Amino acid sequence: MNQIGRILLVEDNPYDVELTLAALAEHHLANEVVIAHDGAEALDYLYRRGNFLLRAEGNPVVILLDIKLPKIDGLEVLQRIKADDQLKMIPVVMVTSSQEEQDLAASYRL
Repeated sequence: MNQIGRILLVEDNPYDVELTLAALAEHHLANEVVIAHDGAEALDYLYRRGNFLLRAEGNPVVILLDIKLPKIDGLEVLQRIKADDQLKMIPVVMVTSSQEEQDLAASYRL
C-alpha cells in the first residue's frame, strides 16, 4: 500500500496558513500538511535537523513556499533546494502577494 506523501507549507502569516489549509481541505486532499513558519525552519525540516531531527524519512511531494519569510527568505530557500541533488526534484510552488517583478522573475529563474 502506498503512503500518501506530505506537503510542506512554508508560510509565516497564520491567516494565510489557515486559508491554505481550508483550500486544501475543500478539495479533499488526504495529504498530511507540515507547516514551517520561516525559511530556516523549512530547511531544518528538509534536512531533518533541529526540531525535525526525528521526523519520518522521505521528502515532501510538494512544497508551497512563500517568498517573503523571516530568517531566510523564500528565494534563498528555493535556491538551496534546487542546488541540492537530494531535493531538487521536489516540485515547489511559490506563493506570494508580491507585485515586485524582480521577485517573480527570480522565482521563475530558480
